[in-house]
Amino acid sequence: MKLVIANKNYSSWSLRPWLGLKVAGIEFEAIVHNLYAANARDERLQFAPTAKVPVLINGELRIWESLAIAEYIAELFPTARLWPQDAAARAHARTICAEMHAGFSALRTACPMDIRGQKTVATTPELSADVTRIVELWADCRAKYGAQGEFLFGHFTWADAFFAPVVTRFITYGIAVPDSARDYMHHILALPAMQEWQAAARLEPVY
Repeated sequence: MKLVIANKNYSSWSLRPWLGLKVAGIEFEAIVHNLYAANARDERLQFAPTAKVPVLINGELRIWESLAIAEYIAELFPTARLWPQDAAARAHARTICAEMHAGFSALRTACPMDIRGQKTVATTPELSADVTRIVELWADCRAKYGAQGEFLFGHFTWADAFFAPVVTRFITYGIAVPDSARDYMHHILALPAMQEWQAAARLEPVY
């Protein structure tokens, strides 16, 4: 399998499937695409009709939406437990991944991912609402499903992979969160795969 990803410093969408595959120990080849190259869009069209990344390539099959990639990998490697085993927990995990996939536009706009950056951001009601919702979501998941482990549903799942870019945003922009959220962020940042991604991001050119 191959996973086409974009610049590690900037591409939150690419981090999600890459992190899930890495933590699960699934073998794949990462193809890093430079979003800022002169012919970038034409190059992306070689991988997917949307000209967007990430794209998972497995033989003739190409999957170019991160949620679809997550579902496909979970079906292909069920023993990796990338979704919770309990049906209710699994439904909840899928729900919050979909919420992350489609929502939090204020956070995305005001705080684009920049792993090596140290920045400040002006607080707005919309941004504060996004941060509050994320903190509440994390607390709710950990209380209901993750109390026996370090992650949202105890063990690492796609839900953690989908919120990992948020963790980097909170760090980059110095966004204050409660200690319970900081504790969860610590567990995400301590993952060897996450540390590998961040180290590579810091070595990339600045755009």
